[in-house]
Amino acid sequence: MIDNNKYINKYNFAFIDEATKKEIRRKLLKAVAIPGYQVPYSSPEMPISRGWGTGGLHVTLAIIGKDDVFKIIDQGSDASVNACNLRDFVHTMTNVRTTFDTAEATLIQTRHRITEEALLPHQIYIYQVPQPEPLRSVERYENKTRQMHAEGDYAKMFVSLYESIVLHGAVMHGADYPVMVNDRYIMAPSPIPKWDVPNLNHSKALHLFGAGREKRLYAVPPFTKVAPLEFIDVKFDIENFSGKKCYKTSSNKAFLDELIYDDGSKNYVINDSNYLDKLMENETPQQHTNPYINKIAL
Repeated sequence: MIDNNKYINKYNFAFIDEATKKEIRRKLLKAVAIPGYQVPYSSPEMPISRGWGTGGLHVTLAIIGKDDVFKIIDQGSDASVNACNLRDFVHTMTNVRTTFDTAEATLIQTRHRITEEALLPHQIYIYQVPQPEPLRSVERYENKTRQMHAEGDYAKMFVSLYESIVLHGAVMHGADYPVMVNDRYIMAPSPIPKWDVPNLNHSKALHLFGAGREKRLYAVPPFTKVAPLEFIDVKFDIENFSGKKCYKTSSNKAFLDELIYDDGSKNYVINDSNYLDKLMENETPQQHTNPYINKIAL
């Protein structure tokens, strides 16, 4: 059994020094005040490598309090290596209570998914972001992308989407589908699947995004308009799981993982591990109101 008190006495609460925490919180306030805008920050060194969740960890450690309940997932799972290691680190440095239950958590840190269970007003959802700049695929230079955001000049992004339709018959963006926040800034929603993108729109929870390697923070406040980029005649749509269902619960209204066995056969299972556990225990967790799900012939 690890004695957390010896680490808490040796390090500052939540590891980061108080001056740096204040700096991150000030930058987060600016990010909340300007939804979708990327705010530069110091991105202090952490005992994990950049690219392994430092941005999300910075946000978590800067705002976590002793009464918080912390949950972390990695691509929907509470039990992945990334989730387990970061959960242990946060618990060791703060001694706060951790949980697998989405409903009882006050801080939820994530890598590449939004929980299937609906988020609540008292919750803060924190994203680990690898690449915060949505325009990077159409403009390589940072000074140019900053200018494009300042001027609201997103023509190159729409041309890129149009070229994809011409070449492939559809917009080929999968994860990290670009969105327009508050009718002003195009934002990268982290590499969440398209299935999760509608759940950002008018969410009851506060969504905070941290990109440690790129030294950027941004946010989507509660009840903010978040719209995926689309054309009048080519609409945004989510992943289609028609004819497929979870082999454990028979549910077909959640994001599914494909399981391929040695003999070539396939099965599907709900990606969100806590949501899956609740369904298997005959609980009925409140799901996000995703208008795109009902459009699919499930």
